[in-house]
Amino acid sequence: MTQHPTNPNLIFTWGNPSRGDDALGPAMYDLLQNEDFNGVDLLTDFQLQIEHAIDLEGRERVLFVDASTSASAPFEFLRIQPEQDASYTTHAMSPQALLSVYRQVNGCAPPPAWLLSIRGYEFGLGLPLSTAANSHLLAAFRHVKRLLDPAQSAEWTDLGYD
Repeated sequence: MTQHPTNPNLIFTWGNPSRGDDALGPAMYDLLQNEDFNGVDLLTDFQLQIEHAIDLEGRERVLFVDASTSASAPFEFLRIQPEQDASYTTHAMSPQALLSVYRQVNGCAPPPAWLLSIRGYEFGLGLPLSTAANSHLLAAFRHVKRLLDPAQSAEWTDLGYD
């Protein structure tokens, strides 16, 4: 039996809180938990996996949030499409591969999706979130708050960065 989400929007963060700036995704989740957003479900995990395709069912849009070693500072915000890549056969997946799995399993297009990649620098085991990454996190958080502001009439793709 398929369980339908209670909210049309999903924000899915991931990362490892024990690996320095890889904690940016879970840190965003923690910040969002303290807000009162209407119509939004929050989900976090250590990594994306095939099973997470189920979490996309019944959504109107999805925002994936993760740390990045290559994104421009403070973050990049891009619309993404399903794309089968080698990650679907590994232990962790890319969001594009997860969208592709959704399409294969459900026989229809996945919900519109965006990727918010927050620039990180230090990913060593046991390191705290770096000062620079924390600053980027706060800029990305302000961006997400604007995306979810009910008074904001623009589509997500029309919004610029801070």
